[in-house]
Amino acid sequence: MTTQYFEHPLNEKTRIYLRVEALLHQLDVSSKFSNELQHLNFFRALFDLLEIFEQIQLKSELAKDIEKQRLTYRTWLNVEGVDQDMLQSILQEVDQAHSELMSAERFGQSLKEDRFLSAIRQRFNLPGGACCFDLPALHHWRHLPNDAKQQDTRSWMETLSSLSNALKLWLRLTRETGRFQAQLAHNAFFQSDAEEANILRLNIPMHYSVYPMISGHKNRFAIKFIDFKSGQAYTGDIEFDLAVCC
Repeated sequence: MTTQYFEHPLNEKTRIYLRVEALLHQLDVSSKFSNELQHLNFFRALFDLLEIFEQIQLKSELAKDIEKQRLTYRTWLNVEGVDQDMLQSILQEVDQAHSELMSAERFGQSLKEDRFLSAIRQRFNLPGGACCFDLPALHHWRHLPNDAKQQDTRSWMETLSSLSNALKLWLRLTRETGRFQAQLAHNAFFQSDAEEANILRLNIPMHYSVYPMISGHKNRFAIKFIDFKSGQAYTGDIEFDLAVCC
């Protein structure tokens, strides 16, 4: 059975984490420069990240959350029935991620100070602003040898490595706290309580031709399923899988 996967954050901080994860993925994919449009996708994702860095103290928030995970996992040390080898491996990952975060510069600082990036960022979001007459420096860069462009992108992305590693770890461990369970949405509506939850994960069979509209917070949430073709509330019951991740 073919399913579609959805995620939904239950607090603003996790919402930002998921957006940053998506942008980092876009950076990675578009950095391969498999076609001309990938250049523009790369810089668009990079500048979107810089916008986020300017709005929130992401480094300190992520460091706090990594530290919370470390304290949580340490409570399982020497507990009977817990795989201590796996636990030690996780704690080593957490310790390394936290150490890298604490020693890293403020996210995006060196990117903001990069002369080339600063020059093209100012006009990049203009409608059609990537034309050669609007951004001649970018036009020149796009015609450099591929090796030179790859060297630049690796250098820019390396400044985000501590963020990428820590965020991937936090999201992975958070997602692993919730197991998928079969649920039934009566008349396409489902609600439930949660305890300090961060993320909802849903697997929805494609044959329903619906998508979820989710509202809620860390302690309670509601899911309404919308018919894709009509844009109206679906009529009927829907079976789906749900994981609540804390």
